[in-house]
Amino acid sequence: MKDNQRSTGCWWCVVGNKYSAPFPLTMVGTLKQNEQSLPEIEEKSPHERNTTQELRGAQRPLMAKVQETRTQQEGKTYPAKRQAEHETTRDYKVQLQLMRLQAEARQLRDKDDKRHTMCEHSAEIRQLEGDSHSHGKEWSQEDHILHTKLHDMQDMLEHKQKEHEEMCRKLQEMQCHAEEISSLHTSLGGTDLEKHRDLLVSENERLKQELHQLRSQRDCEKKQELGALKERLLHMEQEESERKVLICALQREVQQKAERLAEAELRVRDSVRERVEEEERLNRRLREYQLSQQPHIKYVVKTVEVESEKMKAAVNQAEARNNHLQEQMDRQNQVVQDMKWQLQREQQEVNKLRAQVALYAAELDHAQEQMVQEFRSMQEEKELAVSEAFERAQEEMRAVHQSLDGVRKNLLMLQPALRTLTNDYNVLKRQVRDFPDLLCGAIREARDEFSQAVKSVQATNSELLSKYRRELYLRKECHNQLVRLRGNIRVLARVRPITPEDETGAGARNVVSFDQDDDGILYITNKGKIQSFEMDKTFPPRTTQEEVFDEVSPLITSCLDGYNVCILAYGQTGSGKTYSMEGTASNPGINQRALRLLLSEVSERSRSWEHHLSVSMVEIYNETLRDLLGSDCNISLDIKMAPGGSGELYVPGLTQCNVRNMHDINKILELGRKQRATEHTNLNAHSSRSHALLILTAKGRETSTGICTTGKLYLVDLAGSERVSRSGAAGERLREAQCINRSLSALGDVFSALRSQQAHVPYRNSKLTYLLQEALSRDGKALLLLQGPTVSVPSIDRSRQQSRM
Repeated sequence: MKDNQRSTGCWWCVVGNKYSAPFPLTMVGTLKQNEQSLPEIEEKSPHERNTTQELRGAQRPLMAKVQETRTQQEGKTYPAKRQAEHETTRDYKVQLQLMRLQAEARQLRDKDDKRHTMCEHSAEIRQLEGDSHSHGKEWSQEDHILHTKLHDMQDMLEHKQKEHEEMCRKLQEMQCHAEEISSLHTSLGGTDLEKHRDLLVSENERLKQELHQLRSQRDCEKKQELGALKERLLHMEQEESERKVLICALQREVQQKAERLAEAELRVRDSVRERVEEEERLNRRLREYQLSQQPHIKYVVKTVEVESEKMKAAVNQAEARNNHLQEQMDRQNQVVQDMKWQLQREQQEVNKLRAQVALYAAELDHAQEQMVQEFRSMQEEKELAVSEAFERAQEEMRAVHQSLDGVRKNLLMLQPALRTLTNDYNVLKRQVRDFPDLLCGAIREARDEFSQAVKSVQATNSELLSKYRRELYLRKECHNQLVRLRGNIRVLARVRPITPEDETGAGARNVVSFDQDDDGILYITNKGKIQSFEMDKTFPPRTTQEEVFDEVSPLITSCLDGYNVCILAYGQTGSGKTYSMEGTASNPGINQRALRLLLSEVSERSRSWEHHLSVSMVEIYNETLRDLLGSDCNISLDIKMAPGGSGELYVPGLTQCNVRNMHDINKILELGRKQRATEHTNLNAHSSRSHALLILTAKGRETSTGICTTGKLYLVDLAGSERVSRSGAAGERLREAQCINRSLSALGDVFSALRSQQAHVPYRNSKLTYLLQEALSRDGKALLLLQGPTVSVPSIDRSRQQSRM
């Protein structure tokens, strides 16, 4: 410690000589006030007195320089002079920092002295404890002295801690005054050098914070060490008190056993004495009795034999009593012997307890010696840590000086950049001040542009909407005009190929031929004469289902535009009507393809239109309308005018099923196919005995305009046209054939009236034409698909009737 103090004093002298240069500084208040503001440190040790004197000695030239600085600031100063002042200010701050470190080091040395004093007191306590162990009989008095001294030592320790806290408080006051001195530089103005000086001050503050953290960490470690020592001391005191209690308990137990042993010995002695006295008394009585009986014995020798029995009994009784007394004597002797053995064992236990007490005392001495050694080693480690911390502080101060030199150079280099940044900052400040006005103007312009853009978009939208409506109207008109050009009632002819069911014998002949140049001309041979018929289109036997549907598909999509469309398949029995309309599972006909096309069109128009499709299936059997999708298909339905004066027709009680996909459509078609009436005839094994109608209702609404449309599509598979004389029909079959022929004739009459543009069209002549009135009228669109075989025999010649149709 003394070597460290000497080395510290030498280092401080060097630092003081190095940093005793003049230090101009601006002070707030008078010199006397600044002098009085420095805290007075209580002179607790020579080191503290030296520190106070050094602080005051360093303060006097500083105050003189401060006064000189004030006089210099009253006149005009130059940048070079300002730079020198700045350097001396930094040196003075470093000097104050070193002075603080020196004061803290001296406080640490004072703490070490206090701890050394505590070690001495601890040695005295251990000495007292050793004396207390050497004088076992005086434990209580020495324990009282030991606790008194321990209490005094704790009071002294608390007093030293208070002195330490007072020293720390005064050191903090000195730091606060130094900070006040450093804050005086902020009143010199807003020049670049002062800003650089502020940067240095902040750096110095950071270093002070690091030093404060190191100091607090060191104080925490010392407090932890002191607390550990206190805890160990308390633990040893508790162990000592416990051992004392144990020794007292053992002593009490030994004393109690000795008392019990003494009492047992007394009882044994008393009992032995009583037995001896009893034996002597009995012997004496026996001798007296013998002496008293001797003369009488001589006198009564002769009577001994007579009284021998009584005497023997008395002698035996006396001997028995004597034996009993002897046994009691032996038992008492055995008890005395046992008590002696017990006394020896208890004496051995007392010796063992005494040896154990001595062992505990030796262990206590050994623990105290270990504590002393540990305390000494901790003291050495503490001294080593203090010296290392002091060396680290010196190295850090050297590094601080080096960094300050580097910062000084950097400041000289950064002055132009700082001026540039200051100019940029001023420009940015003006821009920020003007930014709200610019922002308001930009917002107004953006709002105007946005409103103009919205108006333009609205105008464009309304224009596009009107164009869209016009194009939609033109599209419908073009489509309708195309259909009108083709004719409201179009006629197509399809000739089926030869099948195994056809008769190909000697009487069979080919009655149909086609024009190679015109697909609308059809030639029919009838009774050796060739007749030509002009139609919209003819389909030869090799025509596929796709080709037929492609021709009729434009007419089908018209129902989505609000038109009523009708497609009828007409022909004799077995000519392929059902095949063209329904087809097969692998090659579907017009019905399934039409519904699939409409679902696709609805999906494509879903952006601008909302469509709902519903399907109904009916048949007309013997002029009776039946629902093929209802629960009871034998119920007859009527055709009536819709209420409201719209002129539309409807069928009350007709089942309508909504369709959304092909799965729904296939289920509906399968159900209707099973319910339809077919019978066997001479002309066809599966002849359709009724007219089957697939009715699709399409209701649409345009989302933008709200326009609603309703269109219907009638897909009709007519019953087979047969000559009653040739089909072999009789009874119920004859009545069916007559109804079929009458309804087909009524359909022909309607077509003739429409073509000749008669004023009256006989729609009500049959249920078929009455139900198809909306589609067959002049506002509707109809397509008649004529079906016929390739060959014909005399028995089934129906070419004339088809020619008339």
